[in-house]
Amino acid sequence: LEKFQILRDCGFEGVEMDCPSPTPIDDMLDAQEKTGLKIHGLVDSVHWKWHLNSPSEQVRQRGREALEQCLREGRQLGASSVLLVPAVVNAQQPYDQAWTLTIEEIRRVLPLARETGVQIAVENVWNNFLLSPLEAARYVDELNDPFVRFHFDIGNVINFGYPPQWIRILGQRLVKLHIKDFSRKKRDDEGLWKGFSVELGDGDAGWHEVMKALDHIGYSTDPAGRWATAEVGGGDRSRLRQVSDQMDRLFSM
Repeated sequence: LEKFQILRDCGFEGVEMDCPSPTPIDDMLDAQEKTGLKIHGLVDSVHWKWHLNSPSEQVRQRGREALEQCLREGRQLGASSVLLVPAVVNAQQPYDQAWTLTIEEIRRVLPLARETGVQIAVENVWNNFLLSPLEAARYVDELNDPFVRFHFDIGNVINFGYPPQWIRILGQRLVKLHIKDFSRKKRDDEGLWKGFSVELGDGDAGWHEVMKALDHIGYSTDPAGRWATAEVGGGDRSRLRQVSDQMDRLFSM
């Protein structure tokens, strides 16, 4: 409740929560009701551990069951989506099998997604999978269901791509946004992961073009409202207010 109130006081309208989570659902519901801070989405907290493309059928089953839990809890909390990293590609888990196995596993969960009214939102991360916007679009299209959409992380593609292009190509497949930045200069000077050590607006996202692209596909102009969640380092009230102000500046472009 205290954390929800701080977020609300700092200008945030919603939040994403992990699932499974050590925080009881009743506590989340209470905090949401008392503060007006909306739990708009859940994040599958075990998708890095129990991959839906694991060669082990038992591991895939545990991953699928965790996703099903997220969908059920999402309905209880009033969330509209569950963020899913569908696969991890490596030397032991080949790319083509990742595609086939995860499509199969997600299809098995789709009846529950429709029943709960909660969308499965596939995210782009550094998992060696869905490495281009064309491929990401094709993946969603192959599942061919309105309850599978794309959760686009702007900062995650800057190392090897251009966010406005991803937005334009994903188009109506895009259902949620993660907001963070990335500096190619810091990457080159200090190391790969240091690229994320930059404030919103100070990296290479190209925010003016990002906002134009979001306008173009109708994301930022949807009268129903669309969510964009800061995925950056938090802190005290001063830090959270800073992040809120940075996001306001970006969205005003």
